[in-house]
Amino acid sequence: MTTLQLSDVELAGQPAAYWTGVAYESLIAFTRARHAELGFTQPQFWLLRNLSRNDLLPDDGGMTVPELRRAMSSYLRAEDDLDVEAEVLLERGWLTRDEQGRLWITEAGEGARVSLRQHAPAIRARIHEGIDDADYVAALKVLRQLILNTGGAA
Repeated sequence: MTTLQLSDVELAGQPAAYWTGVAYESLIAFTRARHAELGFTQPQFWLLRNLSRNDLLPDDGGMTVPELRRAMSSYLRAEDDLDVEAEVLLERGWLTRDEQGRLWITEAGEGARVSLRQHAPAIRARIHEGIDDADYVAALKVLRQLILNTGGAA
C-alpha cells in the first residue's frame, strides 16, 4: 500500500467525501476479512444479533427475511443477500424457520452470537491502533458536523 505524504495545508484542501468513502470501504473490507477468518460473515452476525432477545430483537418474536432486511437497511450493503446468509445459519442449526417464514435464533445460535461477539474488541483494537481516544472523538465530531452541514441527520 502506498501512502501519500501530504502537508496539513494539502490535507485541509482534500474532499471529505472521497476520504470518508475510502475509509468506509477499507474498514468494511478489514472487518469482513476478520469475520471470514473466524468462519462467518458480517451479515450472518447481524442476523444473529437482530434475532437475539439478548441483543437487538425488539420483542420475543421471530422475524421474516424482509423484516430483517428493513431492520438492517441502514447498514446492509448491496451485495448482502440475507436469504443466502439465513440459509447458511439454518444449515448450521443456529436458526430455525416456522410455518409463517419467521426466523428464530436457536440456543446454538445464541451461543454462536456470544462467541462471535467476543472477537469484536480485538477487531476494534486493530482498527484503532495508534489512534488515541481524544483524536478518535475529535474525528467523529468533525464527521458529525460535516453531516449536519450537508443536511444529514447525525
